Amino acid sequence: MPLPSDWLLRHSVVMWLLLQSLVLMTLCFHHAATSCSKHCYCSDSEGQSGGKTMRCSNLRLTEIPRDIPNDTRRLYLDYNLLTSVPANTFQNLPLLTELDLSHNELAKLEPGAFRGLAASLQFLDLSSNKLETLDPEAFEGVQARSNLTNNPWRCDCALQMAMPRLALEPVSLKGIVCETSVPEDAGVQGEPFLLAKDLDLCVALKKTTDVAMLVTMFGWFTMVISYLVYYVRHNQEDARRHLEYLKSLPSRQGKSEESSTISTVV
Repeated sequence: MPLPSDWLLRHSVVMWLLLQSLVLMTLCFHHAATSCSKHCYCSDSEGQSGGKTMRCSNLRLTEIPRDIPNDTRRLYLDYNLLTSVPANTFQNLPLLTELDLSHNELAKLEPGAFRGLAASLQFLDLSSNKLETLDPEAFEGVQARSNLTNNPWRCDCALQMAMPRLALEPVSLKGIVCETSVPEDAGVQGEPFLLAKDLDLCVALKKTTDVAMLVTMFGWFTMVISYLVYYVRHNQEDARRHLEYLKSLPSRQGKSEESSTISTVV
């Protein structure tokens, strides 16, 4: 039985509207993913690689924008008021090759701060901030060439332990110039930490650890000796009481002698 023409017409109109809605939604999502962040300036990157260059410089930003286009290749966040880089901030930027965070107030890089950039990032600028140390967990394998100059680096055991775990280009680490050190008399102030050979800033920590272990061992030894003294004294007291108890009992030998005497008399 043939379907009515008006039903086919209505069905076609509904399908057409649904198709238009899907197309519009796709365009909206694509626009949201590739449109420039508010207040920032975006331009197409030069060359055949494509992607965007996003500039958010000197905007007094206190947080890193969350609506960065995922096709961004160069991101400039310099001359702002950023104090930290939270985890997973750049995870959805697989094409990012250059990241400028210089001239901010960065004092800490959270673990996972540069997660997702190990395969793409080629240059990282962290100069002129307030960084005192580096957490290897923030970089997660990033091997980019980095600018680490003009930070108040605090050269101590923690930084010395972190250096071998950093995958950044070794030349980049020359930018870590010690402003302070622990211990203070290490003689590294004003010197690139990477170039300080035969330097062990963990000696003081090792000495502290050794002293703590000795104190702990002495405490345990004292406890063991005290327990042994208590145990011996307690056992001596029990033995003395037991001996006195035995002495208070009638002697079996006395009883045997009495029995022999009675038998002889009889």
